[in-house]
Amino acid sequence: MEDTIAAISTALGVGAISIIRVSGKEAISIVNKIFKGKDLNLVSTHTIHYGHIIDNAEIIDEVLVSIMKAPKTFTVEDIVEINAHGGIATTHRILELLLKNGCRLATPGEFTKRAFLNGRIDLLEAESVMDLISSKTEATRKMAISGVDGKLSLLIHSLRSKIIELLANIEVNIDYPEYEDIEEMTIEELNKSMTSIEHELKDILTNSKEGKMIKEGINTSIIGRPNVGKSSILNRLLNENKAIVTDIEGTTRDVVEGNIIIDGIMLNILDTAGIRETENVVEQIGVRKSLELLEQSDLVLVVLNNNEALTEQDIDILKQVKHKNHIVIVNKKDLERHLDVTTLEPDYIEISALNDEGIEKIKNRIRELFHLEKFENQDMTYLTNARSIALVEQALESLKEVKRGIEQNMPIDMVEIDLKKVWNLLGEITGETYQDELIEQLFSQFCLGK
Repeated sequence: MEDTIAAISTALGVGAISIIRVSGKEAISIVNKIFKGKDLNLVSTHTIHYGHIIDNAEIIDEVLVSIMKAPKTFTVEDIVEINAHGGIATTHRILELLLKNGCRLATPGEFTKRAFLNGRIDLLEAESVMDLISSKTEATRKMAISGVDGKLSLLIHSLRSKIIELLANIEVNIDYPEYEDIEEMTIEELNKSMTSIEHELKDILTNSKEGKMIKEGINTSIIGRPNVGKSSILNRLLNENKAIVTDIEGTTRDVVEGNIIIDGIMLNILDTAGIRETENVVEQIGVRKSLELLEQSDLVLVVLNNNEALTEQDIDILKQVKHKNHIVIVNKKDLERHLDVTTLEPDYIEISALNDEGIEKIKNRIRELFHLEKFENQDMTYLTNARSIALVEQALESLKEVKRGIEQNMPIDMVEIDLKKVWNLLGEITGETYQDELIEQLFSQFCLGK
């Protein structure tokens, strides 16, 4: 990290402002070479200066340059941000001048990587930065900012502190048994502490499921026979004509997708091909896709036709969703009833997609099923990425090994080995222990300039 890096930090395109970021020991002196205005080497930290970017005698752009000197910066290095006029040609020309005068083009996520390696943030905070950038709802924003603020990290640090105290006590008991003023770490005391830590890890995993739902949304599929109104319901939920609607059975042969936000939570809605026996090869593929999506979905909207009697296919679909979160929707309530609703679950919803009646009832039922109201004021301190969740699961398994060792009266120094493994696994979550390959892979997922 001895070299100075530069990258464009704003999206390329026509806009009012674009920002080119520079970080490293020579950041100020390199920018000063192409800046006409105050001598940037002499200005105070955290100040902004008006001037021009020049290439010899040619003026490239009129700019504002922000100077931030180490160590009070994001990367803990000198940082310069050039605020130029938005535009692809101008922005690229300034970047070219920086590279020509001694900068290296930053790799994706390298600014955040430097912040991590320089101790400014930990891995959880770094991943939360990426989550904040990609947030699409208010709930995901709240959750991401909780990570950026370090609340998640404090949670993991607290657990590691409890474990290191236990390890230290065990070490003293083993190495200095003659010290009477040191509390003896009995098997009963150790088991009690392990149970407490186990409960905390289980709570983290339970909450992570909610965090995953907030981050990724609720995958929702609309399932039913052909021509029951699935595409119409999708269009009504999205409030746009996303799917083609006709009276011809089998119109939808592939999955049609759309997204809505309910109480800050994203619903990823999939309108699937009508499920029926068919000789059409293309439609058969669509039906198979529908059945696959049914199994993968967090929520299934089963649509029935009020104007038709219940069929064997309807009954099969209802059986398949019994074990999943689902809502039974009886569509076409504006038509004469031929459906025997007494055979259905008592909490089915009647709607008319044609007349836009009952759509709000579907949204309200979704709110009830997933308790969406609780996320409005709830603490959003959740783990959401697969890496961290997998590490907590591994830590929990290692903790169970500790407890099994205690139950089997294994020597305390053998139990200590598994306890150290728990401590190390939790350290991998925050990056206190890590492998170089992991760091390279993780930060490569960031956008360029961040």
